[in-house]
Amino acid sequence: MAKPPLSMKPTGWFQVAWSDEVGVGDVHVMKYFGEDMVAWRSEAGQVTVMNAYCEHLGAHLGFGGKVVGEVLQCPFHGWQWSQEGRNVCIPYESRPNRGRRIKTYPVIERNASIYIWHDLEGREPFFDAPDVFASFEDGSSVDDYYPQQRLFEQGHEMHPQYVLENGVDFAHFKYVHETPINPIFTRHDFADAVSYVDFTITFEGDDGQRIEDVNSGVEAINGGLGIAVTKSWGMVDNRTISAITPVDEYTSDVRFMVYIGRVPGKDSPRAEQKAIAFGEEIIRQFRQDIYIWSHQRYSDPPALSTSEYEGFTAIRTWAMQFYPDGRGGSAADLAHQKG
Repeated sequence: MAKPPLSMKPTGWFQVAWSDEVGVGDVHVMKYFGEDMVAWRSEAGQVTVMNAYCEHLGAHLGFGGKVVGEVLQCPFHGWQWSQEGRNVCIPYESRPNRGRRIKTYPVIERNASIYIWHDLEGREPFFDAPDVFASFEDGSSVDDYYPQQRLFEQGHEMHPQYVLENGVDFAHFKYVHETPINPIFTRHDFADAVSYVDFTITFEGDDGQRIEDVNSGVEAINGGLGIAVTKSWGMVDNRTISAITPVDEYTSDVRFMVYIGRVPGKDSPRAEQKAIAFGEEIIRQFRQDIYIWSHQRYSDPPALSTSEYEGFTAIRTWAMQFYPDGRGGSAADLAHQKG
């Protein structure tokens, strides 16, 4: 397997946990973007994500750290840190250390997920994380769907951009997912940090049918490189969220979530079992993609066919805005050497 040549520290919203992994009073340990982090939930329910080490003598706050009301207390000497990463109490001194601060990250909880904003330059978020319901502006909500089904796989040698590029890759559907015909893209909109890709697709029939006769498809919204949400139409009503988060310079964690729609008047135990089975099938298909991505070498420049050129060029140009150097890191140097 090949180390991703793209920078593994892009800007954007990235999932670091599910909401139910961080209950009130919990301290959750994790590592992303090469940093040891903790997520903790205060008594009032607010989630904070910060770097893991106490600025006093370096104790890891995730191993014995304790939530006390609205602050996190270090297990070593009892120093307390606020949701802004500031020291607010040294129990054996009359005042806190106001000169030291633990790095914290902007946090959004959405779709049962905890997202952080990552930016090496420390800029505030300049776009919103997509919502698998509200972003499609169709009046849908979580109540219209069965409970979220999940996939979580760790330590894959892959980059979030691989997943986003999959969204414009019409040719893979037939060979990876065994669709009878290649889909047709009806929208590529890469004008802003949040992009949109729509396509007509079917998983039924044979290769003798015409795309004009297909009455089903997918709408996708990409919130930067870290989060993609989809809505399917003309098929079993489903929504998906894919969230790929770099761990270090080599690997990413992969999360994938599926919601299957409830059918009014048919909300029986048997209907729910069918929905669960359909969700499991969607997850199985996503695993097929992961198998490819995690053994992929990023090809730059790629050897594109004529019909692939527009989509791949658009998404790769769009993706550059999320990299610290605006070029993609060492991938740009690799392309220059080959050119």
